[in-house]
Amino acid sequence: MYAIIRTGGKQFRAEPGKNIRIPSLDIEAGEVVTFDDVLLGADGDTIKVGLPGVSGAAVTAEVVRHGKGEKIIIFKHKRRKNYRRKQGHRQKFTEVRINEINLG
Repeated sequence: MYAIIRTGGKQFRAEPGKNIRIPSLDIEAGEVVTFDDVLLGADGDTIKVGLPGVSGAAVTAEVVRHGKGEKIIIFKHKRRKNYRRKQGHRQKFTEVRINEINLG
């Protein structure tokens, strides 16, 4: 059983018992969050596809932790102009454990 959910402008595949990293949420660790924007749901042999979302479907998850991802380097330069700029970035994320998928 799995579902495709949308949160933070991105899409994620959610399966019960799996941990996924999503863009940062303002929810404390240990709390339960519900994702109502389910785009697709499958439970074995049946697949429900939404237009754009599956009505009545929801995915519940528990917030495990917050953190920062791996560092990426942004390097800009213009040749022969002595222009160089180096900048680093670490994207914040929230790790959630999928508890239940309800397809309605």
